[in-house]
Amino acid sequence: MSRIGKAPIPIPQGVEIKRAKSTVEIKGPKGILSHTIPEGISLQVTDGEIHVNRKGDAKRVRSLHGLSRTLIANMVTGVTEGFEKGLEIEGIGYRANLEGKNLQLSLGYSHPVIYPIPEDIEVVIEKQNRITVKGIDKQKVGQVAAEIRSFRKPEPYKGKGIRYVGEQVRRKAGKAKG
Repeated sequence: MSRIGKAPIPIPQGVEIKRAKSTVEIKGPKGILSHTIPEGISLQVTDGEIHVNRKGDAKRVRSLHGLSRTLIANMVTGVTEGFEKGLEIEGIGYRANLEGKNLQLSLGYSHPVIYPIPEDIEVVIEKQNRITVKGIDKQKVGQVAAEIRSFRKPEPYKGKGIRYVGEQVRRKAGKAKG
């Protein structure tokens, strides 16, 4: 039995769970998320907890057991607290601005990079060089942060570029003078 899969998911106050045939919809104070449950996995809602069970011992079902439990737990966390990912912009002249529903980045290119922000994602800019991506869907928050970072990944010689908050960039020695 999967150690992660058999752990119950506590349901916080103010969260509603609706189940259809193979989908689960979780509604909370921050929004609504839904997920399709794979075949061979079942949900049981009892006493303020969600239990994720599997119907057999096939390898595919065993591998989906812990994954399904984690995805549903992330949905519960998302609709109650939300998720956020921080980015730092490092480099002289590198900065970020919000223009309506677009993120405008000056990253040393000959033109500004304009990134349209998805509807259910919120982007906050602090001090022109710190970007915080917020939302209720953990996968989407991580994807948007990765797309923003991909415009100028941190380079190893000077460390310039966009990095996650707390990310360590391995620095290389420059050209030796000789």
